[in-house]
Amino acid sequence: MPKQFLSVKQVAKILGVTPLTIRNWDKKGKLQAFRNPINNYRVYKVDDIEKLLEGIENSKEAPKEISEKAASNEPKKISVEEL
Repeated sequence: MPKQFLSVKQVAKILGVTPLTIRNWDKKGKLQAFRNPINNYRVYKVDDIEKLLEGIENSKEAPKEISEKAASNEPKKISVEEL
């Protein structure tokens, strides 16, 4: 039976961020956490994390476009798909 949920630590490792960052994204609504009914720990659906990773891969920009955006002084607002 395939695993349906991932822990905070597992998600952090997959995304290359700290567990604290994952918890902060949860508090801000950027990721949707579920609670383990036994210990009340945060868990995340594997499907949600896969969709997030697909969004990251699909939103990669060419280096020229990135350097043009870096040259502008306007801050960029990001969405969950861009994390």
